[in-house]
Amino acid sequence: MGSDMIPLLQMGIWIIVGVMILLVLLYIYLMKPKTEKVKKDEDENIVDSSLEKEKKNDQNYGKFVGNLTKESIFEFMEFDEIVDNMIVRKNGSQYIMILQCNGVNYDLMSEQEKIAIEEGFVQFLNTLRFPIQLYIQSRTLNLRDIIEEYKGRIDNLTIEIDKIDAKIAQAKTMGNKALKEKLEFEKRRKINILEYGVSITDYVEKLSSNKNVLQQRTYVVVSYYSAEIGGGIDKYSKEEIYNMCFAELYTRCQNIASALASSQVTCSILDSEQLAELLYIAYNRDEAELLQLSKALDAQYDSLYSTGKDVLQKKQEKLDQEINIAAIDMATDSILKADRKKQIEDLELAINKEEKIKQKANELLDTYENQLDPRVFKLAKEEIKNTGSQEEHKKIEASKTSTETVLKKKIVKRKRTEN
Repeated sequence: MGSDMIPLLQMGIWIIVGVMILLVLLYIYLMKPKTEKVKKDEDENIVDSSLEKEKKNDQNYGKFVGNLTKESIFEFMEFDEIVDNMIVRKNGSQYIMILQCNGVNYDLMSEQEKIAIEEGFVQFLNTLRFPIQLYIQSRTLNLRDIIEEYKGRIDNLTIEIDKIDAKIAQAKTMGNKALKEKLEFEKRRKINILEYGVSITDYVEKLSSNKNVLQQRTYVVVSYYSAEIGGGIDKYSKEEIYNMCFAELYTRCQNIASALASSQVTCSILDSEQLAELLYIAYNRDEAELLQLSKALDAQYDSLYSTGKDVLQKKQEKLDQEINIAAIDMATDSILKADRKKQIEDLELAINKEEKIKQKANELLDTYENQLDPRVFKLAKEEIKNTGSQEEHKKIEASKTSTETVLKKKIVKRKRTEN
């Protein structure tokens, strides 16, 4: 009896185990859709959050996130300050001086010139005893200053032509034909230069308005570390370290400039303002074309306040202008008076000469008086007396009258200008 119950118990245990397995499988099957749904919702939430984050990042791209402080700006720019034509980095441990190089037109040179330049550059490389860096920067050429310079020259030429016109009018009044022709030739020359300057200015303005003109500049970057000072830097003060670094950098830059001169490459050390412009363009590549550093400095954005010209300075400038105009008029009048006086003196000398000639002629007649007919002697005396006297006196009076007329016109014109 006992042996028959064992197989039945085993079978019952297997049945119970099988039922339990079926129940577990059924539970897993029923719970699977809910798990997938929860997972799907979680995935969707993750995707949405990532999209929102990317959208937020796109909106904040290129912008400072958080509080913008002075320390964060200096940390971003990676240099401490610009002082005395040097860039100071790494808390005063590195000093940088930059040379701007003006290139040569290598392609237009002959073979001998090319070989000479190459040999000079090789010699420059062989003489280097310290590391350097070459930096090339492309920037939009600032044509504003060039246009303003051309316009200033055009205005000066216009003023010079007006002065020449005044001199030509004076020459016509004095009857000096040679001086008048000389001044007219000078006026034509000035007018040709003026027309050429106007055409150049118009061309440059059109060139700058239609497209950006790019200019490529090459720089040699020379660095010096305070640690290179021998004997330890602890025994030197900060000012002494600064002076030694400046002297060493300046010496290195001069050596580089002298070595590159053999390759016909001229160099110049950038000053502090030029260094600031170089770094400004490097950090603001897109904005540098519109927001130029030179315009910011001209607008005095770096000043606490800006003012107009002082009233006394304006009065002084106006007074100087009036003095210049009066001086020009006075010089013109003095020249005119001096020329008239010279003409009068020349006429008087001519009259004196004529009188001496008459006196000599009378003496000769007196010598031959006994040999001449009395009537002929008397008529000859009268003829000598009347010769040329009336004409010379008329010329003197006409010259004096002309001088007085011109001076009166000048005085009237000056009074009208003052009023």
